[in-house]
Amino acid sequence: MRTNRFISFCAAIILSVLFLSGGMQAQATEPAPYLVAKPLPSDQQALRAWCSDLIKEADGTGLDSQLFPVVREFQTLIENDPELFQLFTQMFEQVPNTPPYLNDPTGKPEVRDYKHMLQLINRVLTKAPEFNKTGLVGFPINAILNWPMGTPAGTTAFLNEKVNRQLKKILTQWAVFLGSEDSCSVLNDDPKTGWFGRDARQVMPIFEKDFICDPSKAYHGFTSWDDFFTRRYREGRRPVASPKDDAVIANACESAPYRLARNVRLRDRFWIKGQPYSLAHMLDGDPLTGRFAGGTIYQAFLSALSYHRWHSPVSGTIVKTRLVDGSYYAQALSEGFDPAGPNRSQGYITSVASRALVFIEADNPDIGLMCVMFVGMAEVSSNEITVYEGQHVTKGDQLGMFHFGGSTHTLIFRPGVQLEFDLHGQTPGLNSSNIPVRARIATVIKK
Repeated sequence: MRTNRFISFCAAIILSVLFLSGGMQAQATEPAPYLVAKPLPSDQQALRAWCSDLIKEADGTGLDSQLFPVVREFQTLIENDPELFQLFTQMFEQVPNTPPYLNDPTGKPEVRDYKHMLQLINRVLTKAPEFNKTGLVGFPINAILNWPMGTPAGTTAFLNEKVNRQLKKILTQWAVFLGSEDSCSVLNDDPKTGWFGRDARQVMPIFEKDFICDPSKAYHGFTSWDDFFTRRYREGRRPVASPKDDAVIANACESAPYRLARNVRLRDRFWIKGQPYSLAHMLDGDPLTGRFAGGTIYQAFLSALSYHRWHSPVSGTIVKTRLVDGSYYAQALSEGFDPAGPNRSQGYITSVASRALVFIEADNPDIGLMCVMFVGMAEVSSNEITVYEGQHVTKGDQLGMFHFGGSTHTLIFRPGVQLEFDLHGQTPGLNSSNIPVRARIATVIKK
């Protein structure tokens, strides 16, 4: 049971770490060492070891009485709701009985049923992500759910409001651990698994030069995993593009271009192949939504190795902020079984996932009102906004941050705003690499 099937779950999540950018190449046109990483066949040994250890731990306990209360509540919800009981049973039955979905001599999937799923989730809640060259950092729950959530039953179940309320409680419980001193245990110099060890240094070779930390202190001065994850750049490491030129729009996140779309519709069939943007659903029916119909959307992805604070792309006044509750493990059924789910569903999840909206009235009238939307993917259970309505921000100022994993974000512009994008020589897609935060991403053309 501890074989390539569950390894595939894990590889799923390798979007470059708690999603790990399955498919995004780690090569940049500018110095940006913390990039999206692509899973390779050589990663399989490390993935097998990680997954095998997790299953051994869970199978070694095996008693329902050992579930955390929030996980036991999830089990009760599944078993007492006829629709959910059916869906959570069927989603495991609907996973194809062929490789790579399973490769177990007994002919059974590695994650056998929803009870086994709950046991594995239970083990994750007291674990901080270790470093792994495969990028398997921060998305262990997504790894457990990857194939089931791509089935028809899983697609329905993980859009269910009651399910997502309970998942939010579970992820909040995990966040308590990741914000505690106990989670610092992975901030060590173990060659393979430590965040300051040999393998991590190969991916983050100038960590101390880039980020505010103190190598002379325990854990480099970080007080928890979350403190490490939301680390800050040192002054000057990510300068603001053309700070005195309001025509230049800065990159809001350290992120890889995913899609650029123009003439976006107010409502569209976001669940179909191609995942067109649907503004009314993305902005949760906000009264300002209509002002963006026919406009432009730029979307980019952050891996878990990326810097995860958000910065204002323009100078202007905060008009409104909103946190929108949504799904955590939904992916587009039109994409089929995504081995890096929900990487290929990034357009789709802008309409259904947990997200933060920041509306800004730019000082430059040729830009005017714009919206920056930050979308939490999978284990990213917390979108934290740090600005308030009426506040004036200068281009490059902090707007908020993601916690605990890789994510995606969009810049939304009104129709009539003429933009010349600078994607640093790249074509948007799953093979792009990070553009530094606060670097030039576009220039507005004066009317």
